[in-house]
Amino acid sequence: MKPIAQIDTYILDTLMADLVGHDRRPSAFLTFLAIWSAGDGGQTALSYAVLSQRTGLSKRSVQAAVTHLLRRELLDVAKDGVTDTPRYRPLTPWRRWRRRS
Repeated sequence: MKPIAQIDTYILDTLMADLVGHDRRPSAFLTFLAIWSAGDGGQTALSYAVLSQRTGLSKRSVQAAVTHLLRRELLDVAKDGVTDTPRYRPLTPWRRWRRRS
């Protein structure tokens, strides 16, 4: 049995309302959760097909969601080559904001 992923309360309390309500991108929120869960908040390699299966979204919707998360600086992606599976790392800028207060 896979261990339960720990989700930062900011993700559910604030990020969900921001991505779903303000940005009107629920697919971005679902994609962020799928990436967070797969790597337990750390880096993980996932193809668009796997993300599509995990979220229930089309591959094109997942691609658009990843692009939006990159634009919002909520996701970091690394690839060694053009055909390699991307390695995603969810970013947590709110943790930096909390320390400044």
